[in-house]
Amino acid sequence: MAIPQSERKQIERDLRAYCDDIPEHARYQVRLEFSIHGSSIELFEERVRWDKADEWFKLPIAKFRYNASRALWELFCMHRDLKWHKYEPMPTAGRFGILLAEVERDPTNIFWG
Repeated sequence: MAIPQSERKQIERDLRAYCDDIPEHARYQVRLEFSIHGSSIELFEERVRWDKADEWFKLPIAKFRYNASRALWELFCMHRDLKWHKYEPMPTAGRFGILLAEVERDPTNIFWG
């Protein structure tokens, strides 16, 4: 089931503010973006290719999924097998913002290295 519309609008505002927080002097090299599909949100970093300055490539950071039947948000991280896995230290939360803050804090260094 899709993210409730009222919650989705707030999440989009929060994520846009989060993604726009890249320092001005770095925006020609790196940017943060997100995409929403149904009940899932993917946060990713885009960087300029080192060998082709006019091309950008995406690096997955985190995936969030809304579980409507439980009214919970789930957090996933990308492992070296290039598959999404539940983020074990905090796999669920009642509010999206709690999981976004966990990604920012990144105590295990899985999201930002």
